[in-house]
Amino acid sequence: MRKQEIEISISPTGEVSFTVKGIKGASCIDETKFLEQALGGEVQVREPTQEYYEQGEGESSRQYIGDGEGEGADD
Repeated sequence: MRKQEIEISISPTGEVSFTVKGIKGASCIDETKFLEQALGGEVQVREPTQEYYEQGEGESSRQYIGDGEGEGADD
């Protein structure tokens, strides 16, 4: 089984982004719903990479970017 991981980055301005690796196709969206909800539920940008479109045993990656503001965010 291929290793699956989510890389999370927080910029100095509070912008949060995460990249999913090891999950093919759109199923990465299901795997990251909990992060979207924890960050307020609003995704500003989705950027599928080339791996997202690959078939077979390739690695998929998708990036989600939000500012960390929204429901449950600290002010």
